[in-house]
Amino acid sequence: MKLRENIYTVGVTDAEIRSFHGYETPIGTTYNAFLVVDEKITLIDTVKGAFAEELLANIKAVIGDRAIDYIICNHVEPDHSGALPLVVGAYPSAVVYGTANCEKELKAYYPELAFDFVQVKNQDNLNIGEKTFTFIPMPMVHWPDSMSTYLDTDKILFSNDAFGQHIGTGEVMDCELESQWLLDRAGDYYANIILPFATPVKRLMAGIGELAVDMICPSHGVILAESIPQVLEAYARWCENVTDEKKVVIVYDTMWGTTQKLALQLGDEYSQKGYDVECINLSEKHHSYAMAQILEAKYVFVGSPTLNNQMMPSVAAFLCYLRGLKPKDRIGRAFGSYGWSGESIGAVQAGLEACGFEMLEPVKAQWNI
Repeated sequence: MKLRENIYTVGVTDAEIRSFHGYETPIGTTYNAFLVVDEKITLIDTVKGAFAEELLANIKAVIGDRAIDYIICNHVEPDHSGALPLVVGAYPSAVVYGTANCEKELKAYYPELAFDFVQVKNQDNLNIGEKTFTFIPMPMVHWPDSMSTYLDTDKILFSNDAFGQHIGTGEVMDCELESQWLLDRAGDYYANIILPFATPVKRLMAGIGELAVDMICPSHGVILAESIPQVLEAYARWCENVTDEKKVVIVYDTMWGTTQKLALQLGDEYSQKGYDVECINLSEKHHSYAMAQILEAKYVFVGSPTLNNQMMPSVAAFLCYLRGLKPKDRIGRAFGSYGWSGESIGAVQAGLEACGFEMLEPVKAQWNI
């Protein structure tokens, strides 16, 4: 699809994927790649390896028998670089541009791949004729090699994993989707992938704040144009860890229903005080859904019955996932039920404390309530 004169999206849709390193993707995703045609031809990122032939067909549909001169590798993670070996094989004279960490990681991932590489630093340029790229490294958003690329002449930011969404329903542009739904999907993505990297995101936001940006082309999901102000405003809020002081998320699993009763009881108590409450049963909703709700919640309550002197495995997995994503300045509460030993409540309490949360008194019930 043509985005602007001589600028094309040549990526692919993965409508079937349902798990992205622990993050549920119920509507699939895209692996976006872009082609800029000028005196020299530049490919920005590739796609997951399984879709390499489709990418090559998309490229050929745009440029025919012309050769790619440059490949900009904004990020080495295999969903972005997996097709690189086939692309380099098809266009062996193409020169790869990326950060120093990008070169190191590409050589580690693809030790048999021979390619010419040019290391770039912040604000380095690549001129391809009438068009000029400016490179903006964004280390740890969300790998050490990560980089955005700005096309000065067209005011387009190729943002890689920043500002993405896992949407694989066929739309290309943000104007094809309802704006709040799109913002919610951007929030899902931030909560489950970008959340631990708030400080690097702040640096990126400061850098792009000095640019004129008419279009943002992320590596997953739809391209942003109309929604840029709303997405940037949301990112500014999320990376500053702004939370809703009246929002409570209650996450639990239950065995014979008592822990669920506790969850609903806590929910009713806080609802009556005017809080916005959501109860999430991990046997019905994925832990990545829970993380998306926690993104702007001040209160995080977690409950489990005691099973074999432990918490339920689903709750343990959720707490591991939560701790890895590092939400800050939350207020936690452990709750649960037991028959004769009751270790689950203490284990949940310890899990929330390990996240650095301020803790309220735990709530427990024996046998039933």
